[in-house]
Formats: sequence, structure tokens, C-alpha cells
Amino acid sequence: METLLEMEKVGMTVRYSSFGYLIKEGFRSVFKQKKMTSASIIIMCATMFMFGIFFLIGKNVNYTVKQVESQQGMRVIIKDGATDTDISNLQVKLKEIDGVNTVTFYSKEDALATIKNSFGDHQELLSAYTEDNPFPASFFVTLTDLNKNKEVQDKIMKLDNVEEISTRNDTISNLSKIAQSIQTITLVLLLLLIIISIFIISYTIKLTVYARRKEISIMKYVGATNGFIRGPFIIEGIIIGVISAFITLGIVDIVYSATMSNILSSSVMKAITISLYSFNQLFAEILLIYLLLGTSIGIIGSSISMRKYLKV
Repeated sequence: METLLEMEKVGMTVRYSSFGYLIKEGFRSVFKQKKMTSASIIIMCATMFMFGIFFLIGKNVNYTVKQVESQQGMRVIIKDGATDTDISNLQVKLKEIDGVNTVTFYSKEDALATIKNSFGDHQELLSAYTEDNPFPASFFVTLTDLNKNKEVQDKIMKLDNVEEISTRNDTISNLSKIAQSIQTITLVLLLLLIIISIFIISYTIKLTVYARRKEISIMKYVGATNGFIRGPFIIEGIIIGVISAFITLGIVDIVYSATMSNILSSSVMKAITISLYSFNQLFAEILLIYLLLGTSIGIIGSSISMRKYLKV
């Protein structure tokens, strides 16, 4: 029994010392090839920076689309001659339609007041319409999901006392197209990032492997496993990836925060009711993405380098 316990302790000691060796050798390789390591980090930072900026732009465009969607709706024109009871019944039926978010009533007087305000200093041009108001009463209907726009319109047109429906979907359509374009660009950049970074890391580690080829041969000769030999190079790739991730995160934070500060302080943004993400709101998400990218690319680049240049 004691012998088994001692063997287990020895095994654990060996495992811990082996893990410590892998970490130590991984760091040693990183700092030994300073020029190539620096080149790898610079390339990874540059590509991750471009990806990060487009990722943040895409997030904000999608966020803007959702905000505009919540404010976007349709105006349901009520037939002239509809009684107060007809209007109340119509409002109830509108609220019951699946996909409808809010229903707001605008009287004929509200419609006239809105038109007058749009004329600014020339409201007197509409004075003739004060007693004989030609503008119809209406409901402004917002939706829970703009994808249900056509379905909701079809149901509304079947209701009594509905004259017509007026919509403005061009804004949403254009923003959606921009969002899709940015998502496509982001995916393309991500693919380029992965290819370029894997190539650079693979080349960097290849130099390390070549410089230590005699040491590796000796390790193989004395019975070292393939995993044990690969370990330090995998660690090296991960370290490069993680360092690049944190450096890029800091740079993106500075650039994005400064840009957002200028945008939010502009007169245009103050005049509209659209908000944008702050970097702190997206920090956890982009940190996770960068760390996953950095470590994954490091592992893949190291593995490719080992498989190609070492017969282990």
C-alpha cells in the first residue's frame, strides 16, 4: 500500500515537473527569437485590430437597426366618418394582432398640428384648414418584429374603418443592407486574420524548431513522447497569441473610445434618439473573442509547424 502511494506521489511530481518544463521552455522560445516573435505579434495585432474595428462597427450598426426598428412603424389611416366607438373598437382589434407592439391614436387635430409645425414660421398658410380639417385621424402602430410587417399589414387591411396604410421601411432596409455588408467584411477579415497569423506563427516556430533540432533528436533518442516534444512549441504559440490579444485589446479600447467620444459629442447625435455601445459594454465579449482567436491560432500554427518540419 505504501509503495503504491509513493509511486503515485512520484508520478504526480513527474507530471508537475513536466508541465513546468513545458511552460518554461515555451517562454524561453518566445524571448529567444525576439525578432520573429515581435514580427508575429505585430502582424497578429494589425490583423486583429482590423477585425476588432469592423466587429465593433457591425455591433453598433445592428444595435442601431434594432433601435430604429423599435421606433419604426406604420400609420393606419382611419376612414372619414368613423365614429368614436368605431375608432375605439379598431384600436382594440389592432392591439390584438400578433406582432403589434404599440398602438397610438392621432386625431385629426393632432395631424393638423403636426403639419403646421412642419411649416415653421409659415403656419398661417394652413389657417384655412382650421375649421375644415382635411387631414385624417390615424393610428401609429409599431411592431415587435419588422419581419412580420407584411403579415400585420394584410391583417390590418381586413379590419373595418381602415382607409389605407402608410409605411417608411427604406431606412430599415438600407441599415440592414449595411449591417449585412459589414458582417461579410468582418468574416472575410477574420479568415484573412487566421490564414496570415497561422502562417507567421508557423514560420516563427519553425525557426525555433530548426535551432533546436539536435536537442529534439536527443529527446527522441532517450524516449521522449511526441506530445512532450510538441508541448513547448504549442505553449510558445499560445503565448504569442495571448500577448497579441491583450495588446490589441488595449489599442482598440483607446481608438474606439476616442472615436465614440467625438461621435457622441457631435450635434447630429445629440439631435437623434439613437445610442451606441460603449467599449465597456462590449469589453467581455471582445476579450473572449480575442483570447479564443489568439490561443486557437497559436495552437494551430504551432501544430502545422511541427507536423511539417519535424517527423515526430
